[in-house]
Amino acid sequence: NRGWEEHPLTSDKFAHWVHNISGNGETVNLFMDYETFGEHQWADSGIFQFLEHLPEAIMRHPDWNFKTPSEVIASTRPVAEMPFHRLTSWADVDRDLTAWRGNNMQTSALNQIYEFKGRLNNADPYVQDIWRRLQTSDHFYYMCTKWFADGDVHAYFSPYQSPYDAFINYMNVMQDFGSYY
Repeated sequence: NRGWEEHPLTSDKFAHWVHNISGNGETVNLFMDYETFGEHQWADSGIFQFLEHLPEAIMRHPDWNFKTPSEVIASTRPVAEMPFHRLTSWADVDRDLTAWRGNNMQTSALNQIYEFKGRLNNADPYVQDIWRRLQTSDHFYYMCTKWFADGDVHAYFSPYQSPYDAFINYMNVMQDFGSYY
């Protein structure tokens, strides 16, 4: 944010903030939407230099390292149960799964891809890789039929003219995939 009084945010400044919380918790989660890099923040913003230097800046402090979510789970003990009665996401006003599973097209496409699971257990790695790529969430996101602001966001990121075009294209690919495997 070029309007921020401390602009620019450097990796050293960010690492300093992280280091200041040493001893006040077990984990700091860094969640970044990939769209940030090159879509919301262009190269001239300095985002790529920030990311290039961030790991080294964080690691200067002996108390800090990087872990995957699985490594964090394995290295820390639960302190309490956290009941949560519905699935959530970052997307749309509803913050649920309807961006990917909210209409009949999405349900049909998901059912189609999952029908291959049992047939591909012993398939060659190339075929399994294609199957995994066909499960990429964007395919189903592009089929979302929401309106207003949510719909505008879906349309902005989609390479298709409409959710229906996304569905037809995906199902055609699935038909071709199914005829070979």
